[in-house]
Amino acid sequence: MTDLKVAWLRAHGNNISRYRRLLETNLSELERRFLEKRLSEEQAAIENLASTRFPNIELSSDSIRAQPALEALSA
Repeated sequence: MTDLKVAWLRAHGNNISRYRRLLETNLSELERRFLEKRLSEEQAAIENLASTRFPNIELSSDSIRAQPALEALSA
């Protein structure tokens, strides 16, 4: 896996962690919808990156976390 791909996976994973953390706070409905949309986009980005190198891997959106996703893809 290239260093660039690892960097992108790390960035998306970090964003996912941040959005999940923020969703646990007190938010307006507009803020919550925005974060849920961004979370979905970040998860799709990780799935897209994973499928470019590992077409047989199916990543559950519930199981994607920053570090485990990186470890699973770099193994």
